[in-house]
Formats: sequence, C-alpha cells, structure tokens
Amino acid sequence: MKKMTQEEAKRICDRVIGFSKADECRVVIQGSRAGNIRYAQNSVSTAGLNQDTQLSVSVAFGKRQGTATINEFDDKSLEKAVRRAEDIARLAPENPEFMPAASKQEFKATPTYFEKTAAIDPEYRAEVAAQSISLAKKNKLVSAGFFLDTLGFEVIANSNGVFGFQESTNLSFSCTARTEDGRGSGWVTRSANDVSKFDPREASEIAIEKAMRSVDAKALEPGRYTVVLEPAASSDILNFMFNAFDARQADEGRSFLSKKGGGNRLGEKMFDEQVNIWTDPWNADAPVSPWDSGSMLAREPMSMVKNGKIESLQYSNFWAKKQGVAPRGRAGNTIMSGGTKSTEELIASTKKGILVTRTWYIRSVDPQSLLVTGLTRDGTFYIENGKVKHPVKNFRFNESPVTMLNNIDDLGKTQVFGDGRKSVVPAMKLRDFNFTSLSDAV
Repeated sequence: MKKMTQEEAKRICDRVIGFSKADECRVVIQGSRAGNIRYAQNSVSTAGLNQDTQLSVSVAFGKRQGTATINEFDDKSLEKAVRRAEDIARLAPENPEFMPAASKQEFKATPTYFEKTAAIDPEYRAEVAAQSISLAKKNKLVSAGFFLDTLGFEVIANSNGVFGFQESTNLSFSCTARTEDGRGSGWVTRSANDVSKFDPREASEIAIEKAMRSVDAKALEPGRYTVVLEPAASSDILNFMFNAFDARQADEGRSFLSKKGGGNRLGEKMFDEQVNIWTDPWNADAPVSPWDSGSMLAREPMSMVKNGKIESLQYSNFWAKKQGVAPRGRAGNTIMSGGTKSTEELIASTKKGILVTRTWYIRSVDPQSLLVTGLTRDGTFYIENGKVKHPVKNFRFNESPVTMLNNIDDLGKTQVFGDGRKSVVPAMKLRDFNFTSLSDAV
C-alpha cells in the first residue's frame, strides 16, 4: 500500500471529479496494509502481508447511477474509470430511492490511528505466536491462533465540495487451546486500535487456563438457568440487536421495534433500566471514522437506549426524507454501558448458575422477536455458592437479546470487539437463560 498524504489524496479526488461530465460525482479511496500470522498444532502455519489501494467513483445523471473501481492512479486510468462509470449510469434504470450527494461539511478527526500499531512488523507478529505456543507447550496443551494487524486510510470526496481524510490502525487476536486428548478447550479474543493495550501473554493464559479447567465436563439437564456471560459471549448475541435499530424496518413492520398496528416503538421502555446503549465515533475504546462513507454524512454521538427506553433509530437518507427526519451518518460503533465488577465478582454473587465463555454458530430464528439459536463452546462451567465447581457439557440455546436485557441481575466490565464496525459489551449476569439441549462438542 502506498500511504497517501492528505494532499495527495485531495489532488487525486479533484482530478477524478474534474474528469466527470455527470450531474454529480462521488469518490472513495481506501488503502490498507494487513499483516497476519496463523498457527496451529503449536506451530506457525502461515504468515503474510496484503496491501491494496482502490478508488471507487460513482456518478449520476438524474436518478441513473453508475460505479467503477480501479487501483491505478495515473490520469489516463482515472479518466477511464470515470468514463466507465458514466457509461454504466447512462444504461442503468432510474433508482426510485436515489438521493443527491451530500453537501459540503466539516469532519472532526477521530482517534483511530496509533503509530505503535502502524509500526508492527513480522518480528512482532512472530513474537505473539511464539509466546502463545510456548505457554501451551509448557502446559502440555495444543494451541491454534490468528493475529491480524491493519494500517489503513479512507478518503471521501464529491462534486459538492465534501472531502475527508482519515487514517486508522487496528489489531485482532484469537487463540484456542486444547488438551492433547481433545477433552478440554479454552478460547480468548482481543481487539484494539492501540497495540499498547494488547498483551498476547495475558490473552493466551486465559485460553490455556480455561482449557485445563474444562476437562471431564459433566452433563446438566437443559432448562432455564442463571448465567454469567463473559463479554465475548454477550457480544455475539447482542450484535443481532445492535444491527436492528433501523427505522425503515421498524416502520414497515419487519423488526422487533415495529409497533403492532403500524409505526415504531421509539420512546417506549423495552429493557431493564440498567440498559444504556449509544454510539460515539470519538469513543476512546472503540473509535471509528467520523463519517458514514455510504452517505458521506458526518457521524455524531447518539443515544440509542437510555435507562431501558428506545431513544433513537438509524435512518437512511431516503427514509429520513420520507419521514421528515434530519439525515445523519449511520453509526460505526455501538457501546453498551457496564458496571465495575469483574467476571469473577459476578460469579461470586451467583448461588447457582452457568458460566459461558463463548457463544457461536448463532442463527436468527425470528427477526421480529430477535429470537436466535446457537451453542456454547470452549469453556462452559457450573457455578455453585459463588464458585466455579466443575465444567459442564455445552448447550444449545434459544434466546432473544430483548429477553436477555429484561432479565439482568448485574452488569460487569466491558470489552471491545470488532475490526470494522466496533462494539463495546459488558459481561452480564442474567436470569432464566434458555438452554434447550446438550452438545457433545468441546
């Protein structure tokens, strides 16, 4: 990836827009350098570096639109891409939901770039894998994991004078540790913009500890249990709800936020009063770009749920105009408030229950109630009198995040998840979580 400066990016965007003969022109440039290392069976299997920079140009003649993408940046190639987009637009049918390009606006930079993360090199990646593998070998376990670091930039511009330039860094890590006989399994995941917040040894030790404790799991009868969900287990379920705050789906009767008889449930109390959810591109733990690249509108902090009440919904440009609502950029992160307690403290306050490390293979059952089904894995334990007593066989569950957020006993500390769209989710202690059957997988 050729790392463009803001000045270079502006010159390229101006050239592209200058070549266009359409009614309007929009340009997006995205560049990335992604380094990775993968290991399995306590041995590195692959490592690599992928780099690419692409420019997408979209034009419109009236309501007819066309888009072309290219990864060459000389004038001849840029003009060729513009002409291709214009040819497509002339042939395309009119889009009945077409919305004009955004007007000129200012974007306040968000803290998405960290020099130390950008400086990650093959030696650092190898050290991440080496630490994890050596800890697994020391404990006679088998480890597998994946570490990915990215450095990137995004540029947006249009013929109305919009221009934005943003650099970003990110890393993600996951590790699975298993006993040599395959009877015990543990897992961990981490995500951060700033590498100084990441400790590969600490993360791997968690997966290793869970693998060693999960051997000889006992079967419990399926049913409704108090559960302590670690943040990763909470996140995969709650994301089904976080992604469903769409006003159009609600207004058209296709959502858990649809009101019987028509309309949406904006302003209604739907969750426990402990539930507060919002979006904020400047959040220090989960920063995202200050614009929505689809609409080229600025993002802004926005409360989604306050004390259990639905405070706002997400609107596309088209639906905002149709409903007479001011348009704004769609969210890039979702943040749920938690508490000050550690997962261990949530366990200590539990008389009888189940500790869940991870949920996976989650599928939607009913979009209008947000009912989902999935499985636990990589460390599921029985809690009695405030202590983890023994591992238990994994369960299948049928549950809705709406129900979950009405059955909160307590909330713990939060954790960050995601590479692109980010979420911040707490550990949760919940009543009456519905386990429907057993799974023999570890």
